[in-house]
Parts: sequence; structure tokens; C-alpha cells
Amino acid sequence: MQKPFRRVVTGHDDAGHAVLLSDAPPTRVQVVGEHGPTFYEVWNTRETPALIDRGSGEPFEARLTLAPPRNGTRIRVLDIPPETEATTKIDAAAARAHFAEIGAAQASTAGDANARHPFMHRTQSIDYGIVLDGEITLILDQAETTVRAGDIVIQRGTNHGWANRSGRNCRIVFILIDGEFTDGL
Repeated sequence: MQKPFRRVVTGHDDAGHAVLLSDAPPTRVQVVGEHGPTFYEVWNTRETPALIDRGSGEPFEARLTLAPPRNGTRIRVLDIPPETEATTKIDAAAARAHFAEIGAAQASTAGDANARHPFMHRTQSIDYGIVLDGEITLILDQAETTVRAGDIVIQRGTNHGWANRSGRNCRIVFILIDGEFTDGL
């Protein structure tokens, strides 16, 4: 596990002045699967435009959920360990169970004809992925590319998977924005 980071949250006092509401590591942290990624849930919003009040805090979520809230957003950091040989041989049922842990069994496309990796998946969202440390390979139906620290991926609701083939941890931040498929997608 990599070094924790701070989540600094601002708000307003009763007079409308800008104040710090919190300054601490994220409180919602979960490892998914036996050797899976560590999810650091940083913040989410429930509507667009997002309502800004004096200091209600982050909307409650009972469990880790892959996609952003309907009409909302989500920011999370993932620490993705290096892939193992066992990871690449996971069957479709085990992959769907992995996604079920994050409320997204239906997002898994494992077992489909175009699934080039056991953790291929698809969500109705625009995801901005910013690699902070290390590198990771983005796998699509018909292409793949390795992204490194400083690179940004704009993931537009496509079927995809992530493979850490580097031999060291990758830390990537994702900003997820709820979306809707059009054009028969």
C-alpha cells in the first residue's frame, strides 16, 4: 500500500466565510478481492449542478459502488498492484463476483467475445483517469496503450480493462461523471 494522502474539504461558516471542514486521509478505503486494487473513496455528488451549502459534507453511501451516482460525480484514487498470472486466468464468474463487490456485476464483460482481459467492464460514465505514480495498460476491444505518471485518460463509456504489467504499484485518480449512451451504444 502506498503512502496515504490528505482529503482537504472546504465549506462556509455561519457568516459565509470560507473554512476548512476536514483535513485528513479519506475515511472510506477498501481492498477489492484477494489481491485487488485499493479503493480510496474521496467524494461524490448526487446531482448536477451540485448543490453547495455551508457544510453538510459528503453524501452517505452504504457501500463501495463503481459508477458515479445517477446525475452525479465521484472522485476516487486506486492503488493497483502488479498483475499476477493468477489474475489473468480468472474466469468470467469470478470476474463478475469481483465487480459485484463494488455494486457493478452488470458492468463486467468477462466472457464476452471482445473481452481481452478478465476485468473488462463498461459503465455509462465519462471517466477522467490521471496516473499519479507508476504505469498501467488500458485495454480496449481492439487496442491497448500504456499510460504513465502524468498521463490522462478520457474514458468515454467504452468496454475496457486495466492491467498493471509494470511489476510495481500504480496510483491513479478517477473523476467519474454520470452519462447516458446514445446512438445505439
